[in-house]
Amino acid sequence: MKEYILKTTEPDFNFKIDYRAELNDEQYKVVTEGEGPCLVLAGAGSGKTRTLVYRVAYLLEKGVAPNRILLVTFTNKAAKEMTSRIELLLKNKPKGLWSGTFHHMGNRLLRIYGKEIGIDPNFNILDSEDSKSLVKLCRSNISLPDDKYFPKADLINKIISLAANLKDPISDIIRRRFPQIDEDYIPIIERINQSYKDKKRQSNSLDFDDLLFEWNRLLLESASTREKLSRQFKYILVDEYQDTNHIQGEIINHLAGTDQNVLVVGDDSQSIYSFRGAIVDNILNFPKDFPEVKTFKLETNYRSTPEILKLANTSINCNKNKFEKNLHTSKKSADKPALVALEDAYTQADFICQRMLDLQREEGINLNEMVVLFRAHFQSLELEMELNKRNIPYVMRGGLRFFEQAHIKDVIAYLRILGNHLDEVSWQRVLQLQTGIGPATVNNIWQQIQTASSLEQILTNQFKLSVKASIGWTEARNLLDKLQSMDVTDISTLIKTILKSGYERIIKNNFDNPQDRLADLEQLSVFSSRYELLEKFLADTALGEGFKGSSIVENNEVPEDAVALSTIHQSKGLEWKVVFVMSLVDGQFPNMKAFDNRRDMEEERRMFYVATTRAQDQLYLTYPIFSYNSGNINQVSQFIKELPEEVYEKWQVKSEFSSDEDEVIYVDENEDPFADSDDVATNFWQRMKKRQQR
Repeated sequence: MKEYILKTTEPDFNFKIDYRAELNDEQYKVVTEGEGPCLVLAGAGSGKTRTLVYRVAYLLEKGVAPNRILLVTFTNKAAKEMTSRIELLLKNKPKGLWSGTFHHMGNRLLRIYGKEIGIDPNFNILDSEDSKSLVKLCRSNISLPDDKYFPKADLINKIISLAANLKDPISDIIRRRFPQIDEDYIPIIERINQSYKDKKRQSNSLDFDDLLFEWNRLLLESASTREKLSRQFKYILVDEYQDTNHIQGEIINHLAGTDQNVLVVGDDSQSIYSFRGAIVDNILNFPKDFPEVKTFKLETNYRSTPEILKLANTSINCNKNKFEKNLHTSKKSADKPALVALEDAYTQADFICQRMLDLQREEGINLNEMVVLFRAHFQSLELEMELNKRNIPYVMRGGLRFFEQAHIKDVIAYLRILGNHLDEVSWQRVLQLQTGIGPATVNNIWQQIQTASSLEQILTNQFKLSVKASIGWTEARNLLDKLQSMDVTDISTLIKTILKSGYERIIKNNFDNPQDRLADLEQLSVFSSRYELLEKFLADTALGEGFKGSSIVENNEVPEDAVALSTIHQSKGLEWKVVFVMSLVDGQFPNMKAFDNRRDMEEERRMFYVATTRAQDQLYLTYPIFSYNSGNINQVSQFIKELPEEVYEKWQVKSEFSSDEDEVIYVDENEDPFADSDDVATNFWQRMKKRQQR
């Protein structure tokens, strides 16, 4: 028998909560009118979590049983926060409420109904590390090509995961997402994947991806279970719908049932995780999947100033494939976002550091209320070194500091051996990069290395090794011999030589983001050109790696006195009083490959939108005019060029090199810092040469 729910805007219930007083008009409509299929377009800072929490409380106060409500979020933390806020609102715990992540729900339901599709309900769950370890075991049990370029277990694990989430064959994933991988490797990776599946089945284990895949298969293959669950979950609410993948979108469609009480909340303008398998089309096509959809818009922003929102709105309106939204705020008018052109990456770092100190000293803004956002990690190198130099404490959100990254440490390990032939840690890294050399062989070689008096003696020594290990040692020896014969003061050329001697191919076959890694190493090469002594370069990189003021942050806990550094992807959902978005030049942000594909360019623009809407009070958009990488003048980012000039204020900054310390001087916007030169390029080269000499 079909059940009916009374639809009414002003229900005749005695509510404990005064929803009209607690919510704005936009939120109130969602909470009280959210029957049937509903799409809630929640702009940045518009209180979407609050709206979802009050919607659940509203349903419970209407008498809907908690076990009839399914609230799906993307993180355990978000699920716990919503549940606790519901309890605070209602002043009691809604026992039986189905609230959690997609994976959590898949786990619960498969343990109850999994036997319908042949799954033992006592299955074990493999966490991320378990999955990597099992893939590594499967890889080791298969005959691999006799070279050092076959992908490592971590990358194979990511390929397998993407294939599962996108429901695509391994071969398609590799050709589309990892074209750098040798075609001859594809059948071997497919065998590893099959072995991985077999071992999971034999051990009655499911990994995180299986929890979604098998849940979806359950709904597809067991009609009785699908109907039972669609009747049970009278109300389905989904958070961050723009971040769902193909399987998650299918799951929600299957559960909708005949009543179709599905309310999804999200912002297509903040869909920036396609590299993880998220599909913006899930939210964009929701009205097609549910033709009777009611669309609500949360456009009142409680975070940013009108000037910041005007810039963000103007930018995102350049996207064609989107829902129309126009964020507005009741916050007082303030300064326009500042667009700051700097001479080069070093001057950009100078400016950002100096401005942060000025804001701390003159306006009383704490460092932990500021963030510097960048598109790719390599853009942070000069900034991290400048923060180190000025002793400004900082945290890197959700990732490693520049010099702690594996590929950076690999390349520097070769250089460290040139500086110290008895550097055991560096020998460990270098040797394990070679063909046929494992931990036992490394230890064997090291026992012989540590008795040598020089690098020359090591490279001429005849080690007793297996045939396979001998190939690897010959590779390492030849490269080190080549490096030591070169000019060790030309560090940039040393780094390029390491890349050309096989490490570039290792990068391409072992990381899921090889272009970003290679960009890091290119930036390291450019950075090293400032040094004339290898010893000084190695000392500074070591200090950068061990800088006591920096730390890695995986959660929202930030030291009281530290500025945050973050990629834009890691910043989503967070906010700061002051935001710096750096390196806004074409080729870096947007990424060069985005110019060939409209969908990619629109996602890049969504990243710019996310970056700018992190700012509460002040927004600084900076870019270096000159690039050491190319030796050319940079083109300011397309995302800046397409903005009308009235949405930002141009700041002009010039560097003075007359003192012993770099100074950043703010000058009048009408003053041209290059007015005294008839040849801007010559002026630049003279300035850069002077900076390098210093």
